[in-house]
Amino acid sequence: MDLEVLKIASDTNNNRYIKNYTHSSKLKNPLCGDEIQIKLIIKGNKILDFGYEDKSCIYCKASASLLAKNSINQQKLKINELCDDVRSYFEKNDDIIKKKWVFLKKLLNQENFNRKECILLPFKTLKKIVSN
Repeated sequence: MDLEVLKIASDTNNNRYIKNYTHSSKLKNPLCGDEIQIKLIIKGNKILDFGYEDKSCIYCKASASLLAKNSINQQKLKINELCDDVRSYFEKNDDIIKKKWVFLKKLLNQENFNRKECILLPFKTLKKIVSN
């Protein structure tokens, strides 16, 4: 395991319950049992706050941490595009990630392809909210 992934996962600033959330989604990975619940405060089309609670592995935690940190104060449309691009990266090995979403480069690389379901779980959970 990459120590940088462990460092990212240890940033738990957004691993918290949000009171008065406006949107929520919860998913479980049937392969490994990872669970994540994301709660957002959205006003207009902007994500104002992002909290998540999880019972998951280091890769899922790191993914959720990066996603939370980089979603706050962003438009739903942009985050929806991010979720699509990350899925595309794993399905088609699409290099758009390296150019457009550089903050994900430590997670989205060839060494982590076998952990793709763990990494994708927070994105799939968030996609349920921002695609509406």
